Amino acid sequence: MDCDPQELKESMFNNFTEFEDWEERDFEGADLKDMRVEAEAVVNDVIFAVSHMSISKNLPIGEDVAYINVETKEGNRYCLELAEAGLRVVAYSFDQVDESLSMQYHETIYSLLDSLSPAYREAFGNALLQRLEALKEEVQE
Repeated sequence: MDCDPQELKESMFNNFTEFEDWEERDFEGADLKDMRVEAEAVVNDVIFAVSHMSISKNLPIGEDVAYINVETKEGNRYCLELAEAGLRVVAYSFDQVDESLSMQYHETIYSLLDSLSPAYREAFGNALLQRLEALKEEVQE
């Protein structure tokens, strides 16, 4: 089989380029998946200390943002934005974004909920005490 070296080189380059495009599309999908995974991790981390918390099903999840609905033990409802900059309140109801609201970003969900809910603070403190007691009992055994 005769093959022109230039054709072979071009063919290999074209295949490699197609592979790169395919790989980039996978990474774009991974960004979207990662933001959902990040939002799920936030919810799972503090669900014990609030009345309700879930990822919004009505607001879009993008590669750089997700929205989380939370109801504190005091009964206050918020829609939170999760972005690379952190978390912030974007509305005082579920599944809403109030563009006129300009709240500061918090680095962690703990910091944000600590600023919103004294009952969260108490529940988190109690959970921490229970874990410390359990560790103390393990060490004593």
